[in-house]
Formats: sequence, C-alpha cells, structure tokens
Amino acid sequence: MAHLKRLYLIRHGKPSATWGGDDDDPGLDEAGQAQANAARDWLMALPPDEQPTMVVSSPLRRCRETAIPTAEALGVEIEVDPRVGEIPTPAALSPEERGPWLRKSFAGTWAEIEGDLDYDAWRREIAASLASRGNTAVFSHYVATNAVVSQLMGVPQVLAFRPDHASITILETDGETLTLVEKGREATTGVL
Repeated sequence: MAHLKRLYLIRHGKPSATWGGDDDDPGLDEAGQAQANAARDWLMALPPDEQPTMVVSSPLRRCRETAIPTAEALGVEIEVDPRVGEIPTPAALSPEERGPWLRKSFAGTWAEIEGDLDYDAWRREIAASLASRGNTAVFSHYVATNAVVSQLMGVPQVLAFRPDHASITILETDGETLTLVEKGREATTGVL
C-alpha cells in the first residue's frame, strides 16, 4: 500500500477588491496579508513529515500573494498552476454579468452551470490534478475549493461549504486517489 501524503488546499487571503469591482486581479489587503502569514504559521507548526514541501498557486495575484510567506518559509519557488485557478467565466459575459452568473451558479449543481464548458468535468479535473501531488500547499479560490470538496463528498451542489479567507482544507493522497480529511474553517458571510 502506498504511503499517504498530506495536501493542503488553502483559499486565498482577503483581497483588496471583490469580484465585480474595478480591479479584475486584486492583491491582498492588510487583513489578507495577516491571513497569509497565519496560514504559513499553521503549516510550519505541523509535524515535519506532514509539512508541505511544495507550494502551488492559482495564477491570480491574491493566491500568489497568499502563497509567498509559505514558499519563503520553505525556501521553495511557487509553481503556478492554472488548473487550480478561478472558475472559467463564459466568454460571452461582460464583467458586470459575472456576479449574477456566479450567484445563479452557486444556487445550483455543477451540471446546471450555464457556460462554455462542462463544469462538472472541470471540477473532476481539479481533483484529479491534485491527486498526483503530495505534501503540497495549494493556494486556490472559493469556487475551486468547492469543486474539489463537492467532488470528494459526492455531492452535486456547487456550494459544498463556505471556506473562509485563508481557510485550510486537508486532503490525503496515495498518488492516485484523493480523500477529504477535514474541511477548512467556514466563513460566516457570503463570498467576499
């Protein structure tokens, strides 16, 4: 039997702007920077055999900035992986239409999301991309985290839970199969 490795799926810290705002790729605000440091501290306090040895991030700035303290503490480069990025928005939508599209999507199932691609297949692809990793900190997004958690829980709903900023969801992998160990801290408000 293969040795199980830990994988940490971390939602980015609080951004300086929310989706639908003027900045389509905001960095972290002061609270988000503190959350990024807190995530690093939590990860570095793990037993040595459970600590991440690699850091992976969505291409978006808020995730990369959340990943920086952990990567620096580990002395590793951040691997940017678009597969753990934000949910792809249909090409026909304007920036102003993205918010209503997301809200409608959140209320349904993965198969019901309207758009240019098969979003149920998109969530399976994210989970599969993580299964081959181990001892890795992956900095991602609210919807991408839900994609993985809902897939592993076997539920069709888009919102399997509400990960807070810098929430850390713990997964395990044997290199092929991914399992959910513990969902991260949940937010008390909606997506911010």
